Amino acid sequence: MWIEMLVGLLSLLILADTLYKRRRHIMIEKAGIRGPTPLPILGNVLEFVGNTTANFSTLMDNLTAKYGKIIRMWMVNHCVLFVRDVKYFEDIFKSQQLITKNNLYTLLSGWLGQGLLLSSGPKWFSRRKIITPTFHFKILEEFVEVFDQQSNVMVKNLMKEADGKTVIRMFPKVCLTALDIITETAMGVKVNAQEHPEFPYAKAVTETSNIMSDRVVRPFDRFDGFFRIFNNKTYRHLQNCIKIMHEFTDKVIEERRDALQKSIENGTYQAGSNTDEMGIKKRMAFLDVLLQSTVGGKPLSNMDIREEVDTFMFEGHDTTTSGICFTLYLLSRHPKVQQKVLEEIHTVIGEDKDKPVTMKELQDLKYLDCVIKESLRLYPPVPMIGRVTEQDIVINGVTIPAKTNITLLMYAAMRDPDYFHHPDDFLPERYLNTEDANKINPFAYVPFSAGPRNCIGQKFAIAEMKSTISKMVRHFELLPLGEEVKLVMNIILRSETDVQLGLKPRK
Repeated sequence: MWIEMLVGLLSLLILADTLYKRRRHIMIEKAGIRGPTPLPILGNVLEFVGNTTANFSTLMDNLTAKYGKIIRMWMVNHCVLFVRDVKYFEDIFKSQQLITKNNLYTLLSGWLGQGLLLSSGPKWFSRRKIITPTFHFKILEEFVEVFDQQSNVMVKNLMKEADGKTVIRMFPKVCLTALDIITETAMGVKVNAQEHPEFPYAKAVTETSNIMSDRVVRPFDRFDGFFRIFNNKTYRHLQNCIKIMHEFTDKVIEERRDALQKSIENGTYQAGSNTDEMGIKKRMAFLDVLLQSTVGGKPLSNMDIREEVDTFMFEGHDTTTSGICFTLYLLSRHPKVQQKVLEEIHTVIGEDKDKPVTMKELQDLKYLDCVIKESLRLYPPVPMIGRVTEQDIVINGVTIPAKTNITLLMYAAMRDPDYFHHPDDFLPERYLNTEDANKINPFAYVPFSAGPRNCIGQKFAIAEMKSTISKMVRHFELLPLGEEVKLVMNIILRSETDVQLGLKPRK
């Protein structure tokens, strides 16, 4: 009796699953997009069982060899297209309709709410409009001082291990530096994470990022219910970390809002002003811009502001950490390129290692710019991004059905031999010649995404990378010590072996 009931229930579930997927399945097949044969209900989930972030790119390479540059997978009831075809990139990035992030990003919503990264529609448009002026050249120019000061702290701390023999794991060192930079520029507060890595907020940011990254590659952990039941200890730790971060951000927002309100009451407030009540010039933090902004004539609530500040904290420290680390790694393995970078630094900034750098000097480091571009091509901090179709949409001449998740494999596109000669080689010179650089398809080189949802902070990130990397090269010879990198395809690109190199102080 019970067996018959279970068989009947299973049959009903399979029928419901088939009918639910049928339209999308037919349209994807008609578009000529192929993939592994899905199982009823589970789809292709078993393809990912046993795989990790470390071999994800190998899995995708194997599937590409079999099915082409666009692969269809079913993750239970979610249809996912893994795309590395630049022709699709162009239509997707240009689209004004295809701007909603796919369901994978909901993992971040407990921390980030509906900030700029996760929001869509009118909310996204209004927030983007508010935040864009934050990256005006004049404001970025003031942030260079922070970049310089915090990278000085990193250099000082690294001197203890810079004997030319010790293998140094760079990721945690750079991560704390980037965290110090983003807290000061985004919130206007100093947490001194480099000196106090156990500071609760700094620790919570790092641990939350690690947990989120692990959930991405564990298909069942993506479901909150499963994660809460079967990984309850990690779930509770994650919630505690998020609570610590939210309380810290709320406290800073409240204090800055109170200070703003007092300046309004005593008549010293001026919209957009970056002077304190004594008339002394002060640096305008990202938070200050949000506090002085309005939507429809109304100021943003503390919750609105926290969403954006938390988003900046997430996007602004892990991504630049990845970019800086992999660039330092490549320079350590390519001494001739490192020497050219050093010579350019001496020409532009001078040979005084402790001289503060200016924005103008950072802009004049043209060869370093090429080095960073090539590093971001080989090791993009955000290796893949996601979208979801909210309606049927034509992409590259074929109709993709609504409710289709699209994952753009940007790391793969930027190593595509159809668009880059010697794609796996580190060749900064490919960007030196303007004519050659202009021949690169703009949708094949997309480390900061492209189109309406491109990275709003890319100028900030490049300036921070240039400042920190140039500071390291001025003070140290980077040596090829330690293990080679083994890429881990998380939300943010990392290495299973960390990023290892040696340092030797320059005379």
